[in-house]
Amino acid sequence: MRFLRFVFGFLVVVGAVAGGALVWATNVAVIPPIDPPDRSEFSSAIIEKGQALAAMGDCVVCHTREGGQDYAGGRALPTPFGLIYTTNITPDAETGIGQWSQAAFQRALREGVDRVGTYLYPAFPYDHFTRLTDEDIAALYAYLMTREAVADVPPENELPFPFDRRVLMAGWNLLFLDKGAFEPDPSQDEQWNRGAYLVEGIGHCGACHTPRNRFGAEDPDARFGGGDVEGWHATALNAASPAPIPWDADSLVNYLLDGWDGKHGIAAGPMTPVVDELAGLSEDDAYAIAAYVLSFQGRGAAEDEIAAARAFAEERAFGSPATPAGGPQTASRPEPGAAVFGRVCANCHRAGGRSVPLALTSTVNGPDPRNLLHIIANGIKPPQGAFDRSMPAFGGALDDRDLADLAVFVRSHFTEKPAWPDLEASIAEIRGAEIRGEGH
Repeated sequence: MRFLRFVFGFLVVVGAVAGGALVWATNVAVIPPIDPPDRSEFSSAIIEKGQALAAMGDCVVCHTREGGQDYAGGRALPTPFGLIYTTNITPDAETGIGQWSQAAFQRALREGVDRVGTYLYPAFPYDHFTRLTDEDIAALYAYLMTREAVADVPPENELPFPFDRRVLMAGWNLLFLDKGAFEPDPSQDEQWNRGAYLVEGIGHCGACHTPRNRFGAEDPDARFGGGDVEGWHATALNAASPAPIPWDADSLVNYLLDGWDGKHGIAAGPMTPVVDELAGLSEDDAYAIAAYVLSFQGRGAAEDEIAAARAFAEERAFGSPATPAGGPQTASRPEPGAAVFGRVCANCHRAGGRSVPLALTSTVNGPDPRNLLHIIANGIKPPQGAFDRSMPAFGGALDDRDLADLAVFVRSHFTEKPAWPDLEASIAEIRGAEIRGEGH
């Protein structure tokens, strides 16, 4: 009897705590609506600053569906919990944020709560945008409120229960949201701190390049250790970077501004629109970002390491004296993937070609085959800064066996890394993306 009373009392306490938590979580104030502000309320200088910040944050990339109007939302973002459709952030009064005051806009960026008190999902990276200064938030607000108002209602999210209950985000915020503007590190110089502010704040680089835990939050113990985004692998930016030639500041700036660097290759997939948006980034800010990111890599560009990587790439170049165009031999016949490579790849990727040697690319040296498979299947639609470096799609010309053989050959021939596991599953995933029109 005493045990039953204990259990009953325990359940009462748990129920009271849960009920109190629910009341607390749902008791979020509504911020009164406003009439959409007129452009004349904002100076040209603050709008221009907001435009630069929106570009660094890739706002138009996420908040524009394919074929849709800028910032009108509707782009589908796949997550482990289901599909989330981005919102309309044009100043339309009914379907966008036209009735939002600057205070409401700031609360969304800082706390992940919209004007009427609804919790936002962290697919909108407010856990990064919380780092923005009041001045930068004001500039972003000015820019978005002076865009064309578009009446457009995005589709409903496709999330199963209980993930469709936004109130759960109150608990997520309690566990994982570290609110507050960026605080400079006094032990670092001004350039590093500027880079940290941009990377950790508006740039939200960790949102893609950091692995996430089972709750969808970034793993702080693996910052920039590589992540998953839209069916691609976002390469590690820390000491786990697979780049055979260590990144240096100039290479990283080249990549950020043009999407291309001669020692590392070209941006593809979800990174392509990112570098297109970064094309207008100032060199000072680009070098600040590079300084911050490189501080996580802990690798110097040692001349002997660079020389060794280049020598290996030259030795393994397809069609070089060391590696005949027929490819490496097995006991009695050419490796199957070598024949496929010779047929569809060698025209551009043979010894002496104009492409970056495959042995130097992170795509081929990385731990995940999906980037290579996407590129083979769907080609490369290059960033604006490297428009002449396109690659055709071969997905329709290769069956799954050819694609697997080609990936095995590229990995074994151009690297000394272990074979990629579960190639068949990765190919099935890429084929599914092709069917859904999600190749890029």
